Order: sequence, then C-alpha cells, then structure tokens
Amino acid sequence: MAGSDPVDVGTVRALGSPEGRALLRSLPPYDEAEVMRLGDRLRREGHSPDLVATLLTQHRLQARAVTKFGEFADEMLFTPDGLEQASRLEVAATHAGRFYNASLATVHDLGCGIGADAVAMSALGVTVQGVDIDPVTAAIADHNLRPWPDSRARVGLAEEFEAPRDPLRARVGVWLDPARRVPGHTGRHGRIKRVFRLDEIRPTWKFVLQVATAVPATGAKLSPSMPQDAIPLGTEAQWTSFAGEVLECAVWWGPLAQRPGRSARILRAGRAPVEVDEAAAEPDPPVVESLASVGPWLYEPDRAVTQAGLLGALTAATLGSEVDRGIGYVVSQAQVDVDFARRYAVLEAMPFTVKSLRAWLRERGVTGLTIKKRGIRLDDDELRRQLRIGRKAGDGAQATVILTRVAGQPTVLVVDPA
Repeated sequence: MAGSDPVDVGTVRALGSPEGRALLRSLPPYDEAEVMRLGDRLRREGHSPDLVATLLTQHRLQARAVTKFGEFADEMLFTPDGLEQASRLEVAATHAGRFYNASLATVHDLGCGIGADAVAMSALGVTVQGVDIDPVTAAIADHNLRPWPDSRARVGLAEEFEAPRDPLRARVGVWLDPARRVPGHTGRHGRIKRVFRLDEIRPTWKFVLQVATAVPATGAKLSPSMPQDAIPLGTEAQWTSFAGEVLECAVWWGPLAQRPGRSARILRAGRAPVEVDEAAAEPDPPVVESLASVGPWLYEPDRAVTQAGLLGALTAATLGSEVDRGIGYVVSQAQVDVDFARRYAVLEAMPFTVKSLRAWLRERGVTGLTIKKRGIRLDDDELRRQLRIGRKAGDGAQATVILTRVAGQPTVLVVDPA
C-alpha cells in the first residue's frame, strides 16, 4: 500500500473481513483512468475516505499482482514493496516442492513478507509458521494464509527463532528470506534502497549459517549476485531466472539439497523448467584463440547459467568456445538446439572501429540497427550519432550487431537470430 495511505493492522483486518473481501470483489476491473470516479462513488456510498484510499490501492496492487500470482491475486492482499519482493508463483512453487519432498511437517518462514512462499508451502500440505518484523506485513501474510488455518503469520524477529531439540524427528524446516533493502532509505525513483553485499543482509549471513547448523532442512533466498566462493560446503546454490531475468540465488542445506554444488533453473511461461548443474559443465571452458576461429554460430546462455558459473555446460553442449574469458558468449561450428541458450547465425565477424562499422552499414543500406554490447563500454546514443543511424527502423535493411571482445580484441559480430 502506498506510503501515504493510512494503513494499520486494523485496516488490514477490515479488508480481510467477509465484508471487506466482498467489497474488493465488487470493484470493476482496474482502470487507471477511472480511479477518481470510482473513489467518488465509494465515498458517496458511505465508505470512509481512509478505507476508500486503501481499497483503491489494493485494487491497483491486485491488478499488478496478476503477472506474479495469476488468479490467486484476487484473493490476496499486498503492499507495494511486499509485491515487488515476493517470489512469483512459479518460483514459490519450486521452493515449496523442496520442503514437501523432504516430508517436512512444519516450516518456520523467518521473514515471510506478504506470504508468497508460505502460501505455496501450505497449498502442498506443509504447515507454516511465519514471522515478519513489520506488523502490517505480518497481518497481510496472515490474511493470505487464511485458507489453511494451521498456517499462521505473526509479527516478530527472525532472530528470536528457537530450533527444536531434534528437528529431524520433529520434521521441522526453516526458510529464510533476509531483507536486501534498507528501511527508510530510498533511491532516485522512490523505491527502498537495495543492498547487494552478503554482509549487509538482515538477518545476517552469520545468523543464517547458525540456523542451518541447528536445523538441517534449511533454505535461504539470497541475491542473484551471491558470490560463488561464499557458498557453504555441501549445500546446493541454485540461481533461478524467469523470462531471462535472474530473480534469486537460493541456498539449500541438508535434505533440501538435491545435488550439492551450483545449479541454474530456467523458468519460462508455458514451458517446462530447465535445470543445469555442474555435472553437465566443463570445468575450464575453452576460449577462442583468434577472430579467424569464430564459427558460424553464436550462443547466448540464459543469465541464470552465467550467474551460476556454468558456461562450461554451453561449451560442452555445442563443442564451442567462449569468445573471451568472462564474456559469456559462445561460438561454435555446430548448429544445435540448446534449451538454456539462444542461437544466432554469425553473418560477419570483424575488428570493431566506428569507421569500419559505419562503412559496412552504408554499403549494405542498413537503416535499422539493434545493438547488443558485452565487455565493451559505449554510450548507445553517441555510437548511433557516430554511425549516423538512428533508433527508428527506416525503410532499408535491418541488422543486429554484437559489440564485444574476441580473443582480447574489440570486435563486431553481425548476427541473425536463428
């Protein structure tokens, strides 16, 4: 709910009452252009200005939440930050599946937020006891868990968690989602400031490790920038992407680790998940020796694979080589379908200078240009000015170029999506 809205625990309970839920359901499909008119109508019907403001905020958030939660969004409550931070449905189901497959009876969700993961676990029959430091967020999570009476969320500190004496016999697990934002500090766009260093999360990484020592079945949701050298021995660290965006790195201990080491999970709408692990990867991926050895095909791995340090899985699958150490693009003589990478046909490979690229584009009548960059710092607008080609397609030929390094040298690869 927007920071200016008068939201407290009592308001959340009012929204979660049968009358509040019925009022939310009665609202028409969300339309930004109709918000003022809808607010006026609700106030004329006798609803207080505070309740109307909260209703309209929830109405807007539910409409936004459909992309993450589908039809379940209509029965949930949200906060703006809680919605942004929550695991989307497909990812939460992945988390829940680990706890379910480990035959756990109860999971303590320490830092439950609005309850996305707790809902997914509860739907599989796992009882969840959630806590969140913010009273309003905890109340919203408790509302979202109402279809499963044994699962609850309350206000509290993750650090107050006390592990049972025999967590294995009690079939108890722990799920932690340490805060990666700084309360009270906002960035240029008004959003809460993110932190990226492992030693800045709350609760601390030290506390996470202490919980994992006390409760073998522990999982933690961390930033996609999780350092690979910080992964505890014997755990599984899995980077997950959805539609090409890396969302998290989750670390799994004990019975929740399917295969210790690094793995990547790739999720795309309407397609089966794809998983890549160290067993499929060459430990030391080969690198192109010169521009002359660039093959006719270029492969761009999903970013989860790159973040997990598993580029060797792509070079192994394509019998290819990385264009330069740390770049992430792979070139090959082989045309193969790889379900965790996109393939391009390489039409031209040449040393990069603005003058030579401009001449190449002019000779071929190219008026529409897509520019991809990796390993080279350039300002797009300045480059287009120098190339004398704008952002519009024009009426001539179209081209896609990748500006990168090949064997240490600035290179332009003209490619065509295969």
